[in-house]
Amino acid sequence: MISIAEFPYKPTDSEAEKASNSYLMSLLALAVGLPFPIVNLIATFFFYVANRNGTYFVRWHCMQALYSQLVMLVFNSVCFWWTVSILFGDEQATNRYFAYLFTVIVLNLAEFVSTIYAAIQTRKRKHVKLLFFGSLTDLTCKP
Repeated sequence: MISIAEFPYKPTDSEAEKASNSYLMSLLALAVGLPFPIVNLIATFFFYVANRNGTYFVRWHCMQALYSQLVMLVFNSVCFWWTVSILFGDEQATNRYFAYLFTVIVLNLAEFVSTIYAAIQTRKRKHVKLLFFGSLTDLTCKP
């Protein structure tokens, strides 16, 4: 699920800190805007925009954090609006809803743990690639 790869150069301490902060930004936004799934994406996006002209190591990790938040936004938004329609609409809570809710909770826990792990390892100047997001970031983020 998570791999540590070699990076073309050894990042400096300040680069490692900025790259690590790109992952922590989504966790901080989670605490602030818990019921609204878009808050994490917005916070991560603004951190990416602030560092898009930074070094390759920082840009790469900001982009990977942004991609992971973008995918989580889709899952969390569907779950959020489905829950709202059950609570305030005519829809009933079915087994499909609870299966989706359970899936989203598991995905969020996995993303939470991988984000913390990536932040810690990146702060140690290690290049962490998340499953799927690392390959996508390699394709879109060039030196």
